[in-house]
Amino acid sequence: MSLTRVQRWVMSVLATTTIFHLSAGIVLAAVLPDHMKTGSRIGLCVIAAAFGVIAVACGMLIHGKKLPSPWLLLGTIPGIVGVLLVL
Repeated sequence: MSLTRVQRWVMSVLATTTIFHLSAGIVLAAVLPDHMKTGSRIGLCVIAAAFGVIAVACGMLIHGKKLPSPWLLLGTIPGIVGVLLVL
Protein backbone atom coordinates (compact mmCIF):
# COMPACT_ATOMS: atom_id res chain seq x y z
CA MET A 1 0.00 0.00 0.00
CA SER A 2 1.16 3.50 -0.70
CA LEU A 3 1.58 5.96 2.15
CA THR A 4 -1.27 8.13 0.89
CA ARG A 5 -3.66 5.19 0.89
CA VAL A 6 -2.69 4.21 4.42
CA GLN A 7 -3.07 7.79 5.62
CA ARG A 8 -6.51 7.95 4.05
CA TRP A 9 -7.60 4.74 5.81
CA VAL A 10 -6.24 5.85 9.17
CA MET A 11 -7.91 9.24 8.90
CA SER A 12 -11.28 7.79 7.87
CA VAL A 13 -11.23 5.18 10.66
CA LEU A 14 -10.36 7.82 13.25
CA ALA A 15 -13.03 10.23 12.03
CA THR A 16 -15.83 7.68 11.78
CA THR A 17 -15.13 5.98 15.10
CA THR A 18 -14.91 9.33 16.90
CA ILE A 19 -18.23 10.51 15.49
CA PHE A 20 -19.87 7.11 16.12
CA HIS A 21 -18.75 7.32 19.75
CA LEU A 22 -20.47 10.70 19.95
CA SER A 23 -23.59 9.15 18.47
CA ALA A 24 -23.50 6.28 20.98
CA GLY A 25 -23.09 8.77 23.82
CA ILE A 26 -26.18 10.63 22.68
CA VAL A 27 -28.11 7.36 22.65
CA LEU A 28 -26.92 6.66 26.20
CA ALA A 29 -28.07 10.13 27.20
CA ALA A 30 -31.50 9.26 25.82
CA VAL A 31 -31.74 5.84 27.46
CA LEU A 32 -30.30 6.30 30.96
CA PRO A 33 -32.18 9.14 32.73
CA ASP A 34 -35.67 8.35 34.00
CA HIS A 35 -36.92 11.91 34.34
CA MET A 36 -37.03 12.69 30.60
CA LYS A 37 -40.18 12.55 28.52
CA THR A 38 -40.41 10.02 25.70
CA GLY A 39 -40.53 12.75 23.06
CA SER A 40 -37.23 14.18 24.27
CA ARG A 41 -35.64 10.73 24.24
CA ILE A 42 -36.76 10.08 20.68
CA GLY A 43 -35.45 13.51 19.68
CA LEU A 44 -32.03 12.59 21.04
CA CYS A 45 -32.15 9.33 19.08
CA VAL A 46 -32.90 11.27 15.89
CA ILE A 47 -29.89 13.49 16.61
CA ALA A 48 -27.79 10.34 17.18
CA ALA A 49 -28.93 8.98 13.80
CA ALA A 50 -27.98 12.27 12.15
CA PHE A 51 -24.49 12.10 13.66
CA GLY A 52 -24.22 8.50 12.47
CA VAL A 53 -25.02 9.55 8.92
CA ILE A 54 -22.44 12.34 9.22
CA ALA A 55 -19.85 9.76 10.35
CA VAL A 56 -20.45 7.56 7.32
CA ALA A 57 -20.43 10.60 5.03
CA CYS A 58 -17.07 11.72 6.45
CA GLY A 59 -15.57 8.32 5.77
CA MET A 60 -16.91 8.34 2.23
CA LEU A 61 -15.67 11.86 1.53
CA ILE A 62 -12.19 11.05 2.82
CA HIS A 63 -12.02 8.16 0.35
CA GLY A 64 -13.37 10.32 -2.46
CA LYS A 65 -16.67 8.46 -2.91
CA LYS A 66 -19.91 10.11 -4.00
CA LEU A 67 -22.32 10.97 -1.21
CA PRO A 68 -25.75 9.92 -2.43
CA SER A 69 -25.23 6.28 -1.54
CA PRO A 70 -27.14 3.52 0.24
CA TRP A 71 -24.18 3.22 2.62
CA LEU A 72 -25.43 6.35 4.39
CA LEU A 73 -28.26 4.25 5.82
CA LEU A 74 -25.67 2.51 8.02
CA GLY A 75 -25.41 5.72 9.98
CA THR A 76 -29.00 5.47 11.16
CA ILE A 77 -28.29 2.29 13.14
CA PRO A 78 -27.41 4.05 16.44
CA GLY A 79 -30.63 6.06 16.28
CA ILE A 80 -32.76 3.03 15.48
CA VAL A 81 -31.21 1.05 18.32
CA GLY A 82 -31.80 4.01 20.62
CA VAL A 83 -35.47 4.24 19.69
CA LEU A 84 -35.88 0.51 20.28
CA LEU A 85 -34.29 0.86 23.73
CA VAL A 86 -36.39 3.92 24.61
CA LEU A 87 -39.73 2.38 23.65
